[in-house]
Parts: sequence; C-alpha cells; structure tokens
Amino acid sequence: MNVLEVILVAKKVIFYARKDEEAFLGWLKAIKSVKQIDYQGADLLIYIKSKQISDHDLSDLLALFFRYKIKMDQLQIFLNDQNKAWFYDNSKMYWHKKVFN
Repeated sequence: MNVLEVILVAKKVIFYARKDEEAFLGWLKAIKSVKQIDYQGADLLIYIKSKQISDHDLSDLLALFFRYKIKMDQLQIFLNDQNKAWFYDNSKMYWHKKVFN
C-alpha cells in the first residue's frame, strides 16, 4: 500500500438487482482516483490513489456514498484548503451532516 493511499470501506452495501450492483461498480471504476476495488467478505474495499483527489471525484464519491448509504464520515479525509469552501463551509449541502457531524 502506498503511504498516501486511502482505503474506504463500504460495509454490506445493499443492491436490489444485479444491474444495480453493476451500476455501482461501474460508477466506482469510472472515478479516476479509484485505484482498486476488492471484496472482503460482505465489505467492499475502495482504494483511492491519495488524499488529494479532484473536486469532481470527491463529488462523485459523495453522491455514490449517499445513494448507497455508505458511511460518509470517512470522506472527511479529503478535506483540504482548496475544497474547504464548497465541501466543508457549505453546511446546507445534503452530505454535510453525514460527513462532518
């Protein structure tokens, strides 16, 4: 594992159809910062290349985690000076309480 690499854990994600799981995995694989995806029992390990990811990739992770009810507080690790204004300071956004509560 790269020292800067981040591992996010999606615990027991519920899929309602085979295509639902395919859509989820396809979306994850389309995020440029995602390096690798592995199953560990019922959990999914999502390897992110580093703590520094693009706003676009962070936005996709926020939406994906929200939609599939994945624990969002682990996304705090991506907070930095460049994204603070829209990611942290914008407390009315749908993700804010789930990430920073």
